[in-house]
Amino acid sequence: MLEIELLGEPPPGFPAPEQVQRLCATALASAGVLDGHLAIELVDADRIAELNQSHRGHRGPTDVLSFPIDGDGALPPGEARELGDVVICPAHTEDLGEAVVHGVLHLAGMDHEVDGGEMLSLQRALLDWERSPDALPPLPRDAGRAT
Repeated sequence: MLEIELLGEPPPGFPAPEQVQRLCATALASAGVLDGHLAIELVDADRIAELNQSHRGHRGPTDVLSFPIDGDGALPPGEARELGDVVICPAHTEDLGEAVVHGVLHLAGMDHEVDGGEMLSLQRALLDWERSPDALPPLPRDAGRAT
């Protein structure tokens, strides 16, 4: 089961809770993650700038940051995976749904800074699918690849 905790006051235009659940579940499933707990926190520009400086060494605010907790290691039976936290600054985000997907894909272990465009391509496909659910869903990132 996937458990999502939303912290902070959702601004106008923020996806409804059921859409946030669907965006997170789809992004995680595309990476082979089907259950766990994650938190999405909405913060102001000062707070995200502070986190950006202290965790990435970058000055100023950004749109979204992700803080994974559990790795891919095995968990004891019955224990839910603690995926981590996604921190979003609505004031610096053009598309709040995109920020959710982007942050969650990072929690699932993807990194657009080193993957040759795979994460951002998947992100676009997931968002296109969310906007046109009649289209075929994107394949999990390892589907169809020779091993």
